[in-house]
Amino acid sequence: MLRLYDSGVYLLRGRQIVTDEKEASRLAGRPVSQEDAARGTIAYGILKAHNQSGDMDHLRMRFDSLASHDITYVGIIQTARASGMKEFPMPYVLTNCHNSLCAVGGTINEDDHMFALSAAHKYGGIYVPTNMAVIHSYNREMMAGCGRMILGSDSHTRYGALGTLAVGEGGGELAKQLVGRTYDVARPGVVLVYLDGEPRPGVGPQDVALQICGAVYANGYVKNKVMEFVGPGVARLPMEYRNGIDVMTTETTCWSSIWETDGATEEYLTIHGRPEAYQKLEPAEAAYYDGCVYIDLGAVESTIALPMHPSHAITIRELLENPGDILRECEKKANGQIVGAKIDLVSKVHDGGVWVEQGLVAGCSGGTFDNVCAVADILRGNSTGNGAFTMSVYPGSMPAYLQLMRNGALADIAAAGAIIRECFCGPCFGAGDTPANGEFSIRHATRNFPNREGSKPGEGQMSAVALMDARSIAATAIHHGRLTPATDLDIRYQKYPYSFDRSVYEKRVYFGYGKAEPAYALKFGPNIKDWPEQPALTEDLLVRVCSYITDPVTTTDELIPSGETSSYRSNPERLSEFTLSRKDPEYVGRSKAVREIERARQAGGGLPEEVCRVYEALVKVVKVDPAHTDIGSTIFAMKPGDGSAREQAASCQRVLGASANLAKEYATKRYRSNCINWGMAPLLVKDEKAFGLGDWVFLPGLRRAVLEAVPEFTAYAVRANGTVTPFSVSLGDLTPDERQIIVDGCLINYYRTHPVTA
Repeated sequence: MLRLYDSGVYLLRGRQIVTDEKEASRLAGRPVSQEDAARGTIAYGILKAHNQSGDMDHLRMRFDSLASHDITYVGIIQTARASGMKEFPMPYVLTNCHNSLCAVGGTINEDDHMFALSAAHKYGGIYVPTNMAVIHSYNREMMAGCGRMILGSDSHTRYGALGTLAVGEGGGELAKQLVGRTYDVARPGVVLVYLDGEPRPGVGPQDVALQICGAVYANGYVKNKVMEFVGPGVARLPMEYRNGIDVMTTETTCWSSIWETDGATEEYLTIHGRPEAYQKLEPAEAAYYDGCVYIDLGAVESTIALPMHPSHAITIRELLENPGDILRECEKKANGQIVGAKIDLVSKVHDGGVWVEQGLVAGCSGGTFDNVCAVADILRGNSTGNGAFTMSVYPGSMPAYLQLMRNGALADIAAAGAIIRECFCGPCFGAGDTPANGEFSIRHATRNFPNREGSKPGEGQMSAVALMDARSIAATAIHHGRLTPATDLDIRYQKYPYSFDRSVYEKRVYFGYGKAEPAYALKFGPNIKDWPEQPALTEDLLVRVCSYITDPVTTTDELIPSGETSSYRSNPERLSEFTLSRKDPEYVGRSKAVREIERARQAGGGLPEEVCRVYEALVKVVKVDPAHTDIGSTIFAMKPGDGSAREQAASCQRVLGASANLAKEYATKRYRSNCINWGMAPLLVKDEKAFGLGDWVFLPGLRRAVLEAVPEFTAYAVRANGTVTPFSVSLGDLTPDERQIIVDGCLINYYRTHPVTA
């Protein structure tokens, strides 16, 4: 059973949930106020310890360490270099778990890796070689600790089960830390996730996680909040089980997560050679939360998240009871999101079941030691068959891989016909084990967004992905692709002893923190380019709407596709060619046309006739000064930015000449922050019908509105027929630094005009 409370709650002595303040005071035996009790959460204590503002409502935080992988670290280091960085001021882990296949040919992926190794030497970083560990496995094993905070340039930066408040953000936020600045945010709300009961055999962490996503994603229950896991059920979950739930909290749109810690946490950290990283974390005697998600773990069933989102959760039992209608509706909904080829799910219902062609257990969510051992228990002595169905397993780190070899788990998996892969995040973002056209894949991975499986619908290639727990994927494998919940099996799951061989890392990882070598030369490959110069914001701005998206949510994968495009992320101009390529293939051409208008204007050329007509229409209703008005592009989306933290979802628009985003709301803080850090005003509109695709939008006094925190001002849309429509826009809450970043044109410009003095 999963229940959402419709109000805030008090938690007394870590176990009793009360909704009324008077009742909380009576049961506590003393007066309890909401304001005081709000300071009693685990999250509050960690935030306070890292806050440098002295004001807990307006946080300015420094993190304990940073983490990036090889589709984000080049851009971050390039930004920090251009902003004056001389040395990494804190441990910075650079992993190589995304662009490690070199699937596009050439040297560009490995060139990035060598750039990172040289940066680790020059600036004092921690370099984890290719396929040695996926980013989050390494940080769990080596960096997380109770009471710490870690900032990562990957959205699944979540180490709450280990007592670490971890945040996934765009590269600009890491660059700020690298040059001695702070991470500034209003204090987030905290939602209690109260775990009770114990999971039944065959129910794994992904089953619990998907049920949570299904309950809280669409309604925004935990959006930009901290999810705090407490309750008697926590102690009944092994650490890797907790980690598996925790990493998926990203898919709820929460800001971060934290768990109470206990003996299992202490044991995990001790096994990994870091007993000093443990401390007991628990709420105060009385703690107040902004909401509560109550979960009876014993009632959770084997679950599947249907395409195209982790929140599309349904029990496998329910799906199998009515597969035709459910998959037909899912197919209709999914195909409404896709431009080009369509998925076919209904055809997977035949021969008395639902059939899939592929099963994957991978990465930070699926490739944990416990999950792989459970897969081995199910596959042992069985066969995955010699038909269309295939299965692959990707352990999360080489130390875990080594232990899985020693205990025989990998041998049992391979003997059943499954393939053992390297430590690689590819299946999570569309760059590994891409199914054949028309196939249906089930994955214990983090996401099943459109095209995350690697398909290209614009070229007639389309497959589908559902998320499931490793146990049910293995159960399906031994039935040769017939969808089967693990709870249907009579399996004796073994308890495998776990040990951690640190020497694997000591032999291969470069530990350079505190040992910067300033004279060490950075190694640049031919694809590694500097960020292009960006203009400061003029007083007025004229933008053309180059994409108009009415989907309820637009993911960062749709803004800049993942997969093979990742190989070009060190080359801003080349990567920008892929912007919105699978959602709106005409966007790049439209934006480039506007960019050329502005470049010609800056060079002293005249304005094209179309823009002159726009100004002629505007001058009748508002004062205009074309000589001092920059011209740029923009997109409109109802709710952009769900998903990945990678800054390229925003920076690629900026490279193409974008100056703003227009939205009804922003799906995540991290995407909005990416827009800000790249100098694009994150504008909010109430009436999106005031303008459309191809229309021009004039934003008079935008610079003043940004700097002076004007709550709402008037913009003017100019249609092709010359009709001018005024409409209201706003900027939402912005910190003083964020305001200055926008008017300076981007984070790099901001640091040039406001150098670090510390």
